[in-house]
Parts: sequence; structure tokens; C-alpha cells
Amino acid sequence: MGFSTKVGAILAAAGSAVGLGNIWRFPTETGLHGGAAFILIYIIFMLVFGAPIMLAEFTIGRHGQKDVTDSFERMSGGQRGWRLMGLMPVVAGLLVLSYYAVVCGWTLYYAFVAGVDGFGGKTAAQYVSDFQQFSSSPTQPVVWILFIMLATCAVVSFGVKKGIERSAQILMPMLFVCIAILVVCSLSLPGADRGLHFLFHPDFSEIDGSTMLSAMGQAFFSLSVGICCLCTYACYFRKDVNLFHDSLSVAVIDTLVALMAGLIIFPAVYSVPGLQPDAGPSLVFITLPNVFQQVFSGSHLLAYGFSLLFYCLLVIAAVTSSISMLEMVVAYLHEELHWSRPAASVAASAVAMLLATGCSLSFGAWADKTVFGLGMFDLFDFIVAKLLMPLGSFIMCVFLGWVADEKVVRDEVTNGGTLHTVLYPIWLFIIRYIAPIGIILVFIHEIGW
Repeated sequence: MGFSTKVGAILAAAGSAVGLGNIWRFPTETGLHGGAAFILIYIIFMLVFGAPIMLAEFTIGRHGQKDVTDSFERMSGGQRGWRLMGLMPVVAGLLVLSYYAVVCGWTLYYAFVAGVDGFGGKTAAQYVSDFQQFSSSPTQPVVWILFIMLATCAVVSFGVKKGIERSAQILMPMLFVCIAILVVCSLSLPGADRGLHFLFHPDFSEIDGSTMLSAMGQAFFSLSVGICCLCTYACYFRKDVNLFHDSLSVAVIDTLVALMAGLIIFPAVYSVPGLQPDAGPSLVFITLPNVFQQVFSGSHLLAYGFSLLFYCLLVIAAVTSSISMLEMVVAYLHEELHWSRPAASVAASAVAMLLATGCSLSFGAWADKTVFGLGMFDLFDFIVAKLLMPLGSFIMCVFLGWVADEKVVRDEVTNGGTLHTVLYPIWLFIIRYIAPIGIILVFIHEIGW
């Protein structure tokens, strides 16, 4: 049932962590908060908060060896009330997959447009209107969401070894090949030096409380800690897996992908006069298609190839994460309700598809249907990113630091006292005291208090 190799486990976990948050949200946050100073703080928080909380998820999941609900119950010493914590990933998985699939569908559509050479010869205003017309259409985005969901469902239905692990072993190397080619191309552009200066020369005057908390929030968001994606995958880890090593490896891979995304995007943006790196969420679907056409205006083939490769990269990153989100739900249905994996995959995908359709319509036909002023897409994003992720991370830290038997935790983290016994007390101190305080600060910042 579990992952067959240690490399496969790392690649699958990295695939779960690496997603649109690295290639879309990270450059957006970096651009909005001054560049290099934000990156430096982000890396620190990734090591101090992100990796330790990821290790906490790995510890709970690997100890359970079944699904998240059972894992929390076993780690608590048989207290069935903690199974409720394990139910949160089922709800969170459906919600996050529902609105995430909308953006995944956008990336697949833009990969298609790039493939049929649909970006050439347009003005900046046309890129804006094209995206607005597509995203607000009642039918077009839904078709592309369906393709994404079918691919995700197919992978998960094949199981852990033949589906999730095998897809990670194919998709993750492809992702790094795409990134490497795009980085080389981007660094050859005439404005690359300005982009590199923005990324690697920190201006510490840019740092304020908002920058600090945004960097901390990005560290949590990038790894998707708190909603048990990684905890679910850890249920399939072998007992000889080095959890310290794997959590650090995934954190490094995740950070590396984010930095390389910056190396793709910012040199390209700075190569076009008048554009700024703080374009915000419109960066990927409005600004960059225009950038790619302008910076490679002397070579139609380069503009075509760069655009196509970039959006294929986004699709790969999107799918690797959507697989882990669906798996959270499927694992529960398969293990607890004893559904077959194909039936659980189809049922969960159908519900997610239905909710995703509503999220997509909130950009058009249902734009006036709001709850607390939020459309369905923004509401789901608020519930998951602003509430469930910090709440889940906080509860996980309290659970592992204060509820679970400390001897059981120590044995699981150190593989029976054979690994990292010196680092263990430092990690436990972070989980008990430092991480909960950071999570509370991020929560307060994210909800606007």
C-alpha cells in the first residue's frame, strides 16, 4: 500500500508541496514586498516554521500508517475524540481542490492557447480583456477544469504505488527540466541583471511587520501545512524513512522551485520597459503573456516556445498538488468507509467538480451571489487559507507537543533513538512554543486584525 522507494516518497511529498503557490503566489508576494529582503525572511521562516511543522505532519502520518483519522487516534493513545481532527482534511481537501481546480483549469487553457500560438500580435489591453472574457464565461473554464479533474482522478484511482508515486517520478523531473530551460532563457534577456538585483540584493528598509508576516504566511501556504496533505502521504511512508531528512528535503525542493520561478519571471518582467514586479495576481495570466511576446519580439519561435513551456510548467505544478488534495478525501473514503479506491476517487472528484463549477461561476454568472461580501471562490479561499490552514497547524502543534505521549513522539521522530537525537529537543521546543506563536501572528495578519 505504501510508497515502494524512499526517492518516490520524497518526490510525491515534494509534488504535494510544489504547486501554483511556488510559481504564482511566491513571485507575487516577492514583487509586492520588495524582493530580496522578503526572500531572505521567507527562507528563515521556512526553516524555523515550515519544515518543523511538516515534520510534525510526517510524524503523525507515519505513526498511523492508515489514514489521517486513524493516525491522530493512534498518536493520542486511543482517544477517539482526536479522530475529529482527522476529519478536517476531508473537508479541507474538497474545499481547496474545488477552488484550486479553477486556477488549474486556467493554466491548462493558457497552455493550450500557447500551444496554438494564440498570444502573438496582441496589445496589452487585449491580454486583459481575453482573461476577463475567459474567466467570466459560464462554460469555457468548466471544460478545462473537467480535464484537470479527470487526470487527477485517474492518477489517484490507480493507488499509491502505481498512481501517486509513479506520476511523481515522471512529473517532478519534467517540472525541473522545464524550470531549468526557462531559467537559462530568462537569464539571457537584456534586463536580466535588474531582475537578479531585485531578487538577490536585499533592501532592509523594505522590511516591516507586514513583510515579516507575509513571508511567514507564504512559508505555511507554500508547503500546505495544516490541512494534512503531507500527513496523508506520510501514512504511506516506510518505517525506516528518515523523517528529519525527508522534511528538510521537501522544504529545500519547495524553496528551490520558488526561487527558480523568480529567476524565470523577474528577469523577463524587467526586460520590458515600464513594467513593475508588483503586478499582483494578474502577473501570470495577463502580464506574462504580454512580457513573453515583447521580450522575444525578434524571434517568433522563442516567444512561442517560452510561453508554451512556461504554461506547461504551471500545469505540471498544478496537477502534482491537486493529486495530494484529492488523495486526502479518497484515503478517508477508502480506509474508513471501505469504498474501493476507484469508486472513492470518482465520487470525491464528482463533488469537487460540482463545487469547482460554482467557484468558476463566481467570476461571471454568480458574481452577485456572495456570503459576507465574498463570492464562492474567494469564500473557499478564505476558509482554507485564512482559517483551516492556521487552525490545523496550531492544533497539530498543540497535539504533538502537549497531548501525544512524548516517548512515542521521540521514538517516531528519531526512528527509535537511532537518528537526530540532538536535533529532536530543538524541534520539540519549536513545536511546543515557537511555532504556535508564529501561527497566531499569521492568523491575525491574514484576517486583517
